[in-house]
Amino acid sequence: MTDKPVKGVKRFFVTGNEVVAWAALAAEADIMYGYPITPQNEIMHYWTRLAPKYGRKFLQTEDEISAGFTTCGGVLSGARAFTATAGPGNTLMQEAMSMAEMMSIPTVVAVMQRGGPSTATVIYSQQEVTMTCFGGNGEGLRIVYSTGSHQELYDYTIKAFNTAWKYRIPTFILGDGYQAKMREPVIMYDPAEKGINMVPTEKILGAPGMPGVDRDPQHLQNTYNTEEELYEVVNQLVERYWKAAPEIVEHEEFQCQDAETIIVAHGVVTRAAQAAVDELRAQGKKVGHFRPITLRPFPKEAMKKAIQNAKEIIVVESAQGQLDKIVKSEIYEAKVPITGYFRPGMGITAEEIVEFINQRG
Repeated sequence: MTDKPVKGVKRFFVTGNEVVAWAALAAEADIMYGYPITPQNEIMHYWTRLAPKYGRKFLQTEDEISAGFTTCGGVLSGARAFTATAGPGNTLMQEAMSMAEMMSIPTVVAVMQRGGPSTATVIYSQQEVTMTCFGGNGEGLRIVYSTGSHQELYDYTIKAFNTAWKYRIPTFILGDGYQAKMREPVIMYDPAEKGINMVPTEKILGAPGMPGVDRDPQHLQNTYNTEEELYEVVNQLVERYWKAAPEIVEHEEFQCQDAETIIVAHGVVTRAAQAAVDELRAQGKKVGHFRPITLRPFPKEAMKKAIQNAKEIIVVESAQGQLDKIVKSEIYEAKVPITGYFRPGMGITAEEIVEFINQRG
């Protein structure tokens, strides 16, 4: 491999798509498989421009179905492989990601959400939460990081490769069209210089030695002939997933200790929620903000603790209740009323959140 793409610590003013490409390079990704779709196209564009300088590769496939499966194939060969997509492409990749769940293939996918349903808009939404967290045929045994800034896009893209390979679980970086296209400052760094060691990859197929003699054989299946076989395998996968979940879940809290109203938001909407908390606190209202960073697995124990003193929860999202459904499912036994402020496909400002809460009295 040639020289490292990022040395030391450097400040850039770039788009979110550029950030993902640079972060994948810094994470020592070997190859990207992809098919163009807005608003993630520039991840591919920047990767193809930069990757040859550092001995990395790219394969444009005929569609997103192929991109998903070739990513699985690259990982099985021992490559630190990834892909990126959005909207309909995310839909088409769900079959491959379901296979990755069943076969414990550590795929990494960057998703820059666009509006739905169907092809809808090429701009912004948080309408791919349900699909990214639970879209596959199975139990949703995957990791989903919801990023709120370019810095987090950089940090969590690097982290996604380590999480995927450490736990052998498909991992998603969930961004959106705003993050993809807008520019803001970001600090890029060499992970090694920050003490972040990349988890080594391995040949899942084609490892050296004779199976059953020099090493244990790999039993890789995604199709089972009997109910009993499938039942046993799925139970094993579920047990392993939830055993790892406490090490994976992440969240942030903002002034929740004495809050009577708690705003729950994720991704870029968390920025509006944080500003709204500051404004409402200045008005004398006891408002806090709980932000899940991992939407899957969800930080439910942390949220239960954060809402102990709350009189109401307001879920704010640029979708028609996709985060709301997760929240209600995860804390269903809580007696705190939950209200939704839903703006599917629309950006949400701090002023809108403040107005919505003030109108409630």
